[in-house]
Amino acid sequence: MISLTQAPSLVYGRVLHLPTKRRTPFTVRSSSSLQEMDKSSSPTAEERKLSSELYASVPFPPIKAANRVVLVRHGQSTWNEEGRIQGSSNFSVLTKKGEAQAETSRQMLIDDSFDVCFSSPLSRSKRTAEIIWGPRKEEMITDSDLREIDLYSFQGLLKHEGKAKFGAAFRQWQVDAANFNIDGHYPVRELWARARNCWTKILAQESKSVLVVAHNAVNQALVATAIGLGSEYFRILLQSNCGVSVLDFTPRPEGGSPYICLNRLNQTPNSPVAAGSSAGRKTSKRIILVCHGSTQDTEASFSNLGDQPMNMLGVIQAQKTAELLLDMKVSAIVSSPKNACAEKATIISRVQEAADCLGADCVPRYVEMKKIQDLDVAEILQQSTKDTIDDSSLYPGWLNVLDGVMSTLWEQSGRAWRSLLTELSDESEKEKIIVAVAHTAAHVALMGHCLNLTKEWLGSFHLDAGSISVVDFPDGPTGRGIIRCINYTAHLGRWSIPITRSTVDDESF
Repeated sequence: MISLTQAPSLVYGRVLHLPTKRRTPFTVRSSSSLQEMDKSSSPTAEERKLSSELYASVPFPPIKAANRVVLVRHGQSTWNEEGRIQGSSNFSVLTKKGEAQAETSRQMLIDDSFDVCFSSPLSRSKRTAEIIWGPRKEEMITDSDLREIDLYSFQGLLKHEGKAKFGAAFRQWQVDAANFNIDGHYPVRELWARARNCWTKILAQESKSVLVVAHNAVNQALVATAIGLGSEYFRILLQSNCGVSVLDFTPRPEGGSPYICLNRLNQTPNSPVAAGSSAGRKTSKRIILVCHGSTQDTEASFSNLGDQPMNMLGVIQAQKTAELLLDMKVSAIVSSPKNACAEKATIISRVQEAADCLGADCVPRYVEMKKIQDLDVAEILQQSTKDTIDDSSLYPGWLNVLDGVMSTLWEQSGRAWRSLLTELSDESEKEKIIVAVAHTAAHVALMGHCLNLTKEWLGSFHLDAGSISVVDFPDGPTGRGIIRCINYTAHLGRWSIPITRSTVDDESF
């Protein structure tokens, strides 16, 4: 096993007691083309230097060929089970459930031809990597920068102990983690800097397909730094035990920093809509973005985009989605008026209303159906100078090629997103679940609005036909959305989109 030993900022697992100081909170949103700062007061010179180091738009190294990186969080550990704060300590190991989760991930990735595997050196992650890597002959590379977030004096405490012992500091860790300070350190900011450093080493391998097995917080930071999001997005991009996330790196013809696209986020061994928490918090408000199924004209022009009826595969995708959603009571289904979207919405509604007959509920369910014109993006896409959408769903970041329509798409999707939040705000139901059915382009834009981004990020996300993405609102519709998963397709069974596509003869994925 190869080990990359770069001196970390501390010996992980060790508690350091250093003087603390207060810092004026500020938020930053950054990308390769944009950086925004909103400061409540002027920072010190030292704070400005730290901000510059952690949030400046540092270009990624150029790459020679397309590269897909698959991130996996370790399986459930003993301290996960106990509710103990792990940080970068190395005292917990996988539980039997964690070993089983890792085995499920191995089966999910068994046919994928990875060139190299990076792993955190911590036992719970290293063991997960060993299970997934299996009999492959290539050596795994352990890198200390892939260890979990350093939480200093918090490490080893049960959550209620942390609250009792640290009071205000623990509260800040919960509600304002990016500005959380302990033992003289800002753990989340340090993590973001470390994750950015990891990418340089990962991409230096010049491999077409890379597996990275690490931890919850560091995987969040890897995803965020790849697509240009600052540390205020900590706990926004969920990473469940053995959840799989996929990032695509595509070289630019002119060289320089590659195009980067989040192809999938947190595809888990378990259902993404099962009861649970988001970033450790219960939620009763949820929006599920459902992409319409395959249509009869798979090489449709923009002029009839989405207005074709579903083909047999599209019908199967709709039925599979309806079956997945049967485990929860859907309050309302809103859809684009286009045929494929309306058909899929109707299939989901009929299955919901038959919940009692199907044994999923003791009484019939009533589902409100609506069509929202702002979810129809066909006319906007028709205005693009790109003539057709041949195979558009087969490569990441295809929205980057749309000319002259991104502003219109962004504005219209903003209205649609506000309409969905209005639907979610109805207090007549304690638990409110809204399903929105639309074209992939519409949902990519909705995801951007959820994350409070700008149209420049449209090429940073990818969705496949038939996929679902889930957004939770633990603080209600006026609070920040927590992305539970993006581009989940495992529910489609044999028709699901593989975690990694073969790159042997397809460098553009």
